[in-house]
Amino acid sequence: MDRIENRTYAELRIGDSASLARTLSHRDIELFSVMAGDAAPMSLDEGVTHSEQFQATVAHGMWAEALLSTVLGTRLPGPGTMFLEQALRFVKPIAVGDAITVSVRVTDKDDATHRVALDCRAVNQNGEDVITGTVQVAAPTEKVSRPRAALPDVELVQRGRGYERLIALTRELPPLRTAVVHPVDTPSLVGAIEAARAKLITPVLVGPLAKIQAAAERARIDLGPYEIVPTEHSEAAAEQAVLMARAGKVQALMKGSLHTDELMRAVVSGADGLRTARRISHVFAIDAPAYPRPLFVTDAAINVAPTLEDKRDIIQNAIDLVHALGIAQPRVAILSAVETVTGKLRSTLDAAALCKMADRGQITGGILDGPLAFDNAVSAAAAATKGIHSPVAGRADIFVVPDLEAGNMLAKQLEYLAGAQIAGIVLGARVPIILTSRADETLARLGSCAIALLLAHHQAAA
Repeated sequence: MDRIENRTYAELRIGDSASLARTLSHRDIELFSVMAGDAAPMSLDEGVTHSEQFQATVAHGMWAEALLSTVLGTRLPGPGTMFLEQALRFVKPIAVGDAITVSVRVTDKDDATHRVALDCRAVNQNGEDVITGTVQVAAPTEKVSRPRAALPDVELVQRGRGYERLIALTRELPPLRTAVVHPVDTPSLVGAIEAARAKLITPVLVGPLAKIQAAAERARIDLGPYEIVPTEHSEAAAEQAVLMARAGKVQALMKGSLHTDELMRAVVSGADGLRTARRISHVFAIDAPAYPRPLFVTDAAINVAPTLEDKRDIIQNAIDLVHALGIAQPRVAILSAVETVTGKLRSTLDAAALCKMADRGQITGGILDGPLAFDNAVSAAAAATKGIHSPVAGRADIFVVPDLEAGNMLAKQLEYLAGAQIAGIVLGARVPIILTSRADETLARLGSCAIALLLAHHQAAA
């Protein structure tokens, strides 16, 4: 077993030396930033790092000093050493990819205090000095020899990266003129204004004027730049927004402070609604940090107990959506509690029928498989353990749930237990419908608007 052993004060001799070599990676910079709470622009902002002064991403100055501390604390003198003083000169920045060697050499000892002086030097792969100087330490007086402790594995997670990618895809697109329905509380109004400032939507605020103004006053928002369509109450706001969409005055709807069923009642209303030949359904676009690809769950908000025919439309809606988001041939996992077809579980029969419908061209544009349990859909290892050979298992993009209850619970579990962010959109209507929750974070709200904009652009182009 690898051991770590110190050099006591009595064992140290003038001229003793030790060194440590390390190549700087971008992950090192991210870890140091998280530990220090310092998102230094020279280290993480490419717009700064690629300036005239710094032509590459550079490390925090203290990163190399931390390596120096490692040499002193683990090699010379080693465990039990106390860092007392330092006088260091930072000669040259350290860039990602630089191979740095840090070395220390004993230059003086004080028998009365057990203080030891050491020269310090850090050089890059070209032999150029990056740090020079001296340190003073209190050397240990007792011998220490013990197994080297294993360092914990560290995984860096950046929440919302998927939404940032979607927002980036909209940069060259004009904002989507969007009716924001009944934005009479602070979260819904602020969400719409933030999306407008991000140039994702041009909001048309539809609802009771006095309540919208009161919400704006509470949030300190100037309503001057935004169009307002006054209505009497939330039901009238939903009806007015739908009429505007039917007339082509807006390209999308966005839910404000009203119940989803109240908005959807106006959307699906007979001759005055926004129905198409396709079943209306909902998709959660979920940014799950632990999952290496986009994750879409459907239907978790509109269809309570969908039939086989409903599920066909639900799947086709989701496939068409992810096409608009840049996934050419999504993998669709049709979920159940088991992986085998059994008459005891209707969801397994539906899954088998849906896969055959895809074989017959009744569902197009994706690769379907099911029934699959959730673990097999997200983990290739779990699928292999169960002997499942599937082009979807472990690589699913779209997760089709048996019913609304299962989908809602799955999405909320990912949000609250797995640190996921959730954006939502309603499909199958004449225009995209952005569903947001008061609990949604800003980036999730912007992600919902970006999805609607990309979908509307894709449909217009088609």
